[in-house]
Order: sequence, then C-alpha cells, then structure tokens
Amino acid sequence: MGIPKVDWIWINGEYVPWNDAKIHILSHVIHYGTCVFEGIRCYNTKNGPAVMRLKEHIQRLYNSAKIYRMDPKMPLDEFCETCLEVIRRNKIDECYIRPIVYRGYGDIGVNPLNNPVDLSIAVWEWGAYLGPEALAKGVDVCVATWSRCAPNTLPMMAKAAANYMNGGLIKMEAILNGYAEGIALDVNGNVSEGSGENIFVIKDGAVVTPPLGCAILPGITRQCAKTILTEELGIEVIEQHVNREMLYLADEIFFTGTAAEITPIATVDKIAIGSGARGPITEKVQTRYLEYVKGEREDKYGWLTPVNP
Repeated sequence: MGIPKVDWIWINGEYVPWNDAKIHILSHVIHYGTCVFEGIRCYNTKNGPAVMRLKEHIQRLYNSAKIYRMDPKMPLDEFCETCLEVIRRNKIDECYIRPIVYRGYGDIGVNPLNNPVDLSIAVWEWGAYLGPEALAKGVDVCVATWSRCAPNTLPMMAKAAANYMNGGLIKMEAILNGYAEGIALDVNGNVSEGSGENIFVIKDGAVVTPPLGCAILPGITRQCAKTILTEELGIEVIEQHVNREMLYLADEIFFTGTAAEITPIATVDKIAIGSGARGPITEKVQTRYLEYVKGEREDKYGWLTPVNP
C-alpha cells in the first residue's frame, strides 16, 4: 500500500513536492544511520485539527539530537510552528507527523562531524498502527529472541534511526511467526519494551512499567498513561524491573505509543493475558486517553496544540 501522499514536505526551510523530496545516495544518514526523528499525531477534534503534545515531542527530538552532537540550529518554538505549517500547507485535518534531524551529504567516512545537519518534516494519513481491531480486542505478541541494546552501546533514550534496526528485527521475527508485535528483554533479561512501544503490566490492581534503565525510550504516551492512572483513576504506577514470567501471570498488559496509542495485549507467547481480551483498567486508560486526544474531554493538561489557533 505504501504511505498516502500529500502535496508538500518541508526540507531545510523549503516546501518541496512529495515526489521531489530526495537526498543524495552518499548522504551520511544512509550509510551510518545518523538520524534522530519523532512520531507525532494530529487529531481532527471537534475544535479543528490539533497536535498531541507537540512541544514535548520536539523537545525530545532536540534532546536526541544533542546526544548525537547534531545541532538543528533552529529555535524549538520555530520548529514546532513549522510542523503546524506543514499540516496547513497540505490541507489535512488528521495525520502522522515525522520530523527528522539527520546528517546529509559531505564526507563518507564514519566521522559525522564534517557533514551538514539537515532537517525535514513530513506528514501523512495513518490509521491504527496495529490494526483497526487492536484497540478493542488486543493483539497477540511474543517475547523476542532479540534483546535491547546493553548500556553504553547505543543511547536508548534517543529516538535514533539506528535503534530501530533492533526494533525491525523484533518486529519481523514477530510477524513471520504469526504475531502482531514482539516484546524485547534488556541485556539482563528484564522486560524492556515492544519494537516501538512502551509497556504496562497490571496484576491484582497494581500497575508496573519498566524504568528508563531497562533500555526504554522515555515515551510521551507513556507519560500520558501514567498521568491518567495516577491523577484520574487513583492507581499508583510503579517503575520497577519486570521479569518475563510476570507477563504470563498478568491480569492485563497494554502498549503505549504515539502510533499504537493505548493497545491492549491479548496473549503473550500464546498464553492468554487475563481473559484474553482488553481488561477493565486498560479500557479506562484507553478511553480517557482517546477522549483527550480527540478533544472530547477538557484539555486540562494542555496536551493539544491547535493547528489553526
């Protein structure tokens, strides 16, 4: 199917037609993965299109770029406004936003410092990441044979393209074995995250999620879920190591992520989680989250940025 095309992609300050948005084959990013990026959703709310936690996503993008010594040389607020303008230019009400900071054409050696830092922003229509039925019925997942990176190898707190080579191995293995998604363990054998999602585990009403030290991305949807659980449902969220077997014994498990939103897990390694369907706490978190992002509930946390203020 591919990505549904829109009219314009923003590259280094210029609006370029979709089919003309190209880079040189010898660009550093192609050979060495020198790229950080974000994934952000724009929802068509009752008050018009609005972007979910735009500034927090771009701040994470800039944090990722800092780790990799790539200075965007563009004020954060200006970059945020440019994301909104790309949506406006494409006359689209609901979309996925992909801002990218990457090393472009220059030297071809491993050293990236002599290559330019290029910026781009693309948007496109994208539905439910794990399928339209996943939000209600849940997904079947497996524990991957591939682990997340060990500390001091690659910085997992950065949303870097290189990290997603690992995620791709996890995802392909899961799909080829008949699952929708895989769950990675960290180098110590503790639960880390999905190929591109954070994870929450519920047992006897208690909610746990792996800490940053388990090689996870500091997820923004993860933060939203924690806020809903603690502030609105009165359930404490404990960050602690999660053993693999805790997955099998859980009453409920759900993924969080910009693309996945709040997606329940029905089975792990063909073992039913709870009743094998979306559990009551997961449903409450999911319902609240979707009400917020779709503008159906008062935006008391300031999560939405209107595209057309």
